[in-house]
Amino acid sequence: MGTDKVYVSVPIVFKEELIMDSPMANLMFNGMTLFFKVRDFILPREQILEEVGIKPGFRVLDYGCGPGGYVPGAAELVGESGKVYALDIQPLALRCVQNLARKRNLTNVETICSDCRTELPDNSVDVVLLYDVFHGLSRPQAILAEFHRVLKENGTLSFNDHHMSEDDIMAGITSGRLFELVREGKHTYGFSKLEVLA
Repeated sequence: MGTDKVYVSVPIVFKEELIMDSPMANLMFNGMTLFFKVRDFILPREQILEEVGIKPGFRVLDYGCGPGGYVPGAAELVGESGKVYALDIQPLALRCVQNLARKRNLTNVETICSDCRTELPDNSVDVVLLYDVFHGLSRPQAILAEFHRVLKENGTLSFNDHHMSEDDIMAGITSGRLFELVREGKHTYGFSKLEVLA
């Protein structure tokens, strides 16, 4: 199949690759989306993004973006000169993000349908958002290796997963010796990538 782009205001990029995880059933996804709307009303995602340090011109990868709760806030922070890549394995999630981007005229958002590989260039992303999906990944180290590849040298992996204890988070992210903790915020952990010696 290769790499195809389908343009519907915001591009969806499909990747042919070894499937590691499966998309959530549409009914379950719709229920999760409703829950997220309530969650986002109680605690707006912009409050969480404030502690990440996203600046105008940044390239941000929102991995496991779901219906796009973080997309508008991230798109506003990066501005017209930046880019938000919203990645999810669930095509329905990407349609939600596309509709959201179209309604809000967010021209700096691109969606990617994938479970791991982003096809983004090496060292091209300033921030990866990894929120509430790590606990469900079947091969988390492969995902972390992809983040390590695409993140810039001074890039940030911003992490939160309320399904995991702090000890499990630290072990999960740092055990592969790709990332180290550099900041603990009220809502997120900030990790930077380590140099990997050949």
